[in-house]
Amino acid sequence: MSEFTLRELECFITVAEELSFTRAAERLRLAQPPLSRHIKALEGKLEVALFERSRRHVALTAAGQAFLTEARDILLRLRRAGELAKRAARGETDRIKLGFVSAVLSPELVEVFTRFGKRHPHIRMQLYDLLPSEQIEALAHGEIELGFLGVAPERLPPGLEMTRWREEELLVFLPPNHPLAAREEVQLAELADEPFVMISAEAAPAYHTHLQRCCLEAGFRPRIVQEAERAQAVAALTVAGAGMAILPVSLQRITGNGRTLRRAGRTKMTMTHSVAHLSRAGSPVARLLAALRR
Repeated sequence: MSEFTLRELECFITVAEELSFTRAAERLRLAQPPLSRHIKALEGKLEVALFERSRRHVALTAAGQAFLTEARDILLRLRRAGELAKRAARGETDRIKLGFVSAVLSPELVEVFTRFGKRHPHIRMQLYDLLPSEQIEALAHGEIELGFLGVAPERLPPGLEMTRWREEELLVFLPPNHPLAAREEVQLAELADEPFVMISAEAAPAYHTHLQRCCLEAGFRPRIVQEAERAQAVAALTVAGAGMAILPVSLQRITGNGRTLRRAGRTKMTMTHSVAHLSRAGSPVARLLAALRR
């Protein structure tokens, strides 16, 4: 059996849907004789009759009915293959794999995901809740393409880039019965002798280093009494009275025991959110990064 052509498939499907060579020819913007030749050529290659024909009647044979379902699927796959090829040429793919830290899933990040999804509905986002250290490892191994890390690490593996995104305020989370809990704001230097609960350096090394530096600038080294991998667990430990913690304002919605924290004078404590990503110009990664800036 000779291979049939895409044009022959299109002609067959159109005649099968219209059950009229005249209407099919009009729909295809093709003269009727060439249309008939395409159908006869296809029947010859398949070695079966696809239609029962008379002057007033066109109907699918049993063979034609069976072939129609498969022919539609073949045509759909060919068109999809063409679209995928065009998207690949533009640097687009069907999906983008993202890492993020659920503890700081802010409205700003949700807005970015929503905006990106509306503008690029053909790109499916796959989200992975990973610690910053896990995101760096996943990026280095190609398991994700972009990671919302929080504080930027000092060094990145080869092939990765860093984009700064936004500032977020840091609060001091106090045990409910602590004397400072009655205050609206606290100076960082006032925490010099207090016990601290922190996110571990293994889980979020850059964030851990950032807090250590801020405390050293205020004249003290934090006395860490307990660590946890997840920021939610650290916030919960402050409520349980284990110590105090410095955490992003987004954690306030969980425990509600955060207070404004100032460094020197009226300067608030903050952190800069950064996004680590593979360097691929024109890819979904670049499109998502563009969405961050709007």
